[in-house]
Amino acid sequence: MKNGDVVSGRYAVKSHIGRGGMQDVYLATDQLLETDVALKTPQIGQQERRFSQSAIVAARVNHHNVAKTLDYVEEGGRLFLIEEYVPGETLEEKLNRFGVVDPHLGARVLHHLSKGVAASHRAGVVHRDLKPSNIIAEAGVNLHQLKITDFGIATLTEEIFNEAAKDGDLTRSTSGTIRGALPYMAPEMMFRSPGDHPGQAADIWSLGALMFRLLTGEYPFGVYLEAAVNVRNKNRKSWPVFMVQNPQYEPLATELKATIERCLEYDPSGRPTADQLIVMCDELCYIDVHRSDGKVTNFIQNGYSGFATGADGAVFFSMESAYGPKRPGLSKNNHICYCMFPGNPRHRGHPVIVIG
Repeated sequence: MKNGDVVSGRYAVKSHIGRGGMQDVYLATDQLLETDVALKTPQIGQQERRFSQSAIVAARVNHHNVAKTLDYVEEGGRLFLIEEYVPGETLEEKLNRFGVVDPHLGARVLHHLSKGVAASHRAGVVHRDLKPSNIIAEAGVNLHQLKITDFGIATLTEEIFNEAAKDGDLTRSTSGTIRGALPYMAPEMMFRSPGDHPGQAADIWSLGALMFRLLTGEYPFGVYLEAAVNVRNKNRKSWPVFMVQNPQYEPLATELKATIERCLEYDPSGRPTADQLIVMCDELCYIDVHRSDGKVTNFIQNGYSGFATGADGAVFFSMESAYGPKRPGLSKNNHICYCMFPGNPRHRGHPVIVIG
């Protein structure tokens, strides 16, 4: 499609903004409501799949942590799904900048994603392809306004996995969709047989795998075929020491680890439901305020404390507030993210993490 094309006499294409394993995504304007939308259409070879059924199913989900399915159009032999447009960046893009997030930010992400997944499960929709590239947050260093996308192709995704399972080994598929999903895919999805229908618990595993990467910077089982081999052999990477070596973060990090361990239970019946995950997150004590970022300008007290300056002004921080494998510095690792709390003569930054 090209800029200016109009679908259904209503949706005017503005630009191509994304491409996945099954679909192209365009930014379009809803000329009736005068608002931006995401227009999605199957790639060549995907048109005959159950795209319409996916739209019908996904339209049942209504939650502020899920990108809403708004419309479905069949026109000129092509299929189009109209979804809420969420400006910002994917969680994958955030990870490339952050490396790791601190337990407070991690707890917030898990809490909100659990709410979105729970809403979909209550509506009878299983995503089956939860991964960082399918989650969008506002631009910048904050992870607010989290939205899970592509519930609108849940049925389509299931069909692709079913076809791969017929070949006897889903994990050896050359499908970009399957390869991208493998690092977060539950074992009952990886090693399914034709006719198997993994349920809601598969999404919970994916949440756990996603959170492991967010908090550690590592894929829990590796990528592509390596992930499948390691899942089969129950060979998962260890939790990094930095998560608990700082006493300020150790209690929350320990609780998060325990929660994620439950999500990564091999037996689907041993995993919590999304509703249970929400309750578990309700009990976590985490900081949930605006994040700022700035550059370290100087250190005092022999490097024990320092100052940083950003768009929100100057901030003082202690190295005891630093979290992660990288320590703030001057010549490198000098770009940091933090919450700002009132202080005199400078506001206090905490938690502090190095970002790219």
